[in-house]
Amino acid sequence: MSDIIIALDGFSSCGKSTTARHVAAALHYAFLDTGAMYRAVALYFHRQQVNTADLQAVKEALAHVEITFEFNPSKQASDTILNGENVEGEIRKMYISDLVSQVAAIPEVRHAMVAQQQRMGEKKAIVMDGRDIGTVVFPQAELKIFMTAEPHIRAQRRKLELLQKGEDLPLEEIIENLRKRDEIDSNRSEGPLKRAADAIDLDTSYRTMDEQVEFVLDHVRRVQGEKR
Repeated sequence: MSDIIIALDGFSSCGKSTTARHVAAALHYAFLDTGAMYRAVALYFHRQQVNTADLQAVKEALAHVEITFEFNPSKQASDTILNGENVEGEIRKMYISDLVSQVAAIPEVRHAMVAQQQRMGEKKAIVMDGRDIGTVVFPQAELKIFMTAEPHIRAQRRKLELLQKGEDLPLEEIIENLRKRDEIDSNRSEGPLKRAADAIDLDTSYRTMDEQVEFVLDHVRRVQGEKR
């Protein structure tokens, strides 16, 4: 079977990262959580009190940001490492969710992260999830999936995820956070959230995780069959 690049794009809390992890595991592919990269940058900027309106300060800060992924055997998944520190738990907190879309919209940040992502994907056999993988990072990806879900279901999923991490926030606050993130992600000038013309739609509202993964794997098999 030919190795391919699989791009999973779409809105937050649609199950992109979890689906991508399972697909990568099933195929023995590498998984790159691009959203985690932007969250790590947001965390670094927050800690260093970087003025995101000062592009020179942003460039100088980015020069000190090194993001890698480290396999965690207990989770059978990768953790995000920022400058040698495991920040997987911290970057999933709500205050980072409030910051990440604004940080990810900065052209200099996107250029730096996209360059890293493209280097990681040169050998193919990789699954990436994000907002602009199929349109900007890897427009040549052999398989592009665009994931959506109904807003109230996305908010419920996000609330459950936060509860599991010890954060109990009102559903209305979560819905507003998702709305703002959608607006920023869809309207930024660099790498906006956009469905690629050749992407396959996957509405996860009423699908189980197993069904989502099998949907993607079915299309992987189709693409690989066509490449024989």
